[in-house]
Amino acid sequence: MTELQVTSGIDTLSANEFAVFLDGEAVHGVFTISGLAPFKLDVTPALIKLARSPLTLSKMVHKDPALPVNRWLRESAAAKDDVVRPLRTLDIVAMDEGQESRRWSVIGAWVSEIAYADFDSGSGELMQEKLVIQYDRIDTLWPADEG
Repeated sequence: MTELQVTSGIDTLSANEFAVFLDGEAVHGVFTISGLAPFKLDVTPALIKLARSPLTLSKMVHKDPALPVNRWLRESAAAKDDVVRPLRTLDIVAMDEGQESRRWSVIGAWVSEIAYADFDSGSGELMQEKLVIQYDRIDTLWPADEG
């Protein structure tokens, strides 16, 4: 078997092919999502329990206050230290040649931090905002299994 034959059957995903939805509305201009860990165990000698690490979503700053993320950010900031947070469902969708191959639904998502990139008069970079997102759970969906 040649090397070409061996590697041609590899099924992989590209890290740059993804989409993000907030309560079903597309979120545009997402640069990165980091910390996605749908399954993580906190293991101690006496106890095994599910652990939830926050994820970070970095995106370009949009001016339109009606966009879904801007509405969520305003509601989150208005809640201040209230224990009742504006909860959302955030869907992170891995795409493969335009087809959905896996979806992670982040249920009960809420923003615990909003931070911005440095303002820099010598930079030509787009302004970036980073959201630290806490959640209740992450459901992993495999569309290829749905039939």
